[in-house]
Amino acid sequence: MAEPAEAPVLLVHWEETVGLVLDKTGRFPKSARFTFASRIDALVLDILAVLVRARWAPRSDKGPLLAAADAHLAVLRVLLRLAHERRLLARPGFEHLVLRFDEAGRMLGGWRQQVVG
Repeated sequence: MAEPAEAPVLLVHWEETVGLVLDKTGRFPKSARFTFASRIDALVLDILAVLVRARWAPRSDKGPLLAAADAHLAVLRVLLRLAHERRLLARPGFEHLVLRFDEAGRMLGGWRQQVVG
């Protein structure tokens, strides 16, 4: 069975997003690097790992993997909002990442719909 068209696009999008996030969290003050920065960095990399696994998993295994990526994305959104509220992330950078996360969420939702049928 052919792979969903969204899978490669989402992976490319998320790889770019990982780079943007790592650039932003690398500028967090030292006091926040071991709390917010490390957790945000871990989540964006976890999402990437899950998406890669889902890309190559049998169709029957994709659903749970994509659900896990979606759950990680939800937690990431909360952490990003908290980082912004604590002034660790300036408004323009925050808004840009929110838009990228929203776009990734839409692509992920489309991929999940294709898997579920």
